[in-house]
Amino acid sequence: MKLVRYGAAGAEKPGMLDASGTLRDLSAHVTDIAGDVLSDAGLDRLRAIDPASLPAVEGSPRIGACVGNIGKFMCIGLNYKDHAIETGNPFPDHPVLFMKATSAVVGPNDDVSMPRGSTNTDWEVELGVVIGKPAKYVSKENALDHVAGYCVINDVSERHFQNHLSGNWTKGKSCDTFGPTGPWLVTRDEVGDPQNLSMSLDVNGKRMQTGNTETMIFTVAEIIEHLSSLMTLQPGDVISTGTPPGVGMGMKPHPIYLNKGDVIELTIDGLGHQRQTVTEDA
Repeated sequence: MKLVRYGAAGAEKPGMLDASGTLRDLSAHVTDIAGDVLSDAGLDRLRAIDPASLPAVEGSPRIGACVGNIGKFMCIGLNYKDHAIETGNPFPDHPVLFMKATSAVVGPNDDVSMPRGSTNTDWEVELGVVIGKPAKYVSKENALDHVAGYCVINDVSERHFQNHLSGNWTKGKSCDTFGPTGPWLVTRDEVGDPQNLSMSLDVNGKRMQTGNTETMIFTVAEIIEHLSSLMTLQPGDVISTGTPPGVGMGMKPHPIYLNKGDVIELTIDGLGHQRQTVTEDA
């Protein structure tokens, strides 16, 4: 299934895409794509609904983040071999964890707004993992059983804030609009192997990132195993699993960063497409 949240920011409604790609309204069955809806039982109830019985959504509404009420937004750094190499960092011994504030979450096609004082705003196409049932001390062998589905995330990053404002990476990762998520939550049964997904990102029509999740240092299952040994993962928690090479910070001979008016487009096979225009905070 492909599950969607659509409508004005803060007032999104739950929806589902049918086999033809038509958006169908799920409001009569669930209030949001969140919480218990993400459990195996909750998803099975949605699968049992005939999409043709659901009202078609007219027009072209705004698409919101594909998960509501995100509890924890966890991000894994330096998780692609070729990205670690381009940034001059050694491969980590354990998944590098940082948090992104949930106030950064926006829809997949909403504007990305550079904060005041930004000089080094960067892009990162990433595979997002949405937890569907609680995970505590799970093994990598059964870790994926705790996944509701997958989505596209742009882990937008302000590199000066990230690396030079003292503290940890969270400062450069949590600015408002720095977490475009969606367009769809694709359930795990439809995705199959999360370690074989091609991904790409363009800026102003120029290809910047090309990669595949097969080059992750730590697989999705290994990440869940590790994180669940540190904290309980809850339904609606989101894990952004790292980015392939081609970020602006790693460009040679000089870094390239975003400017007002730039257009970012990113895609992961089977998970959909995002498109953001870069603006500036007033």
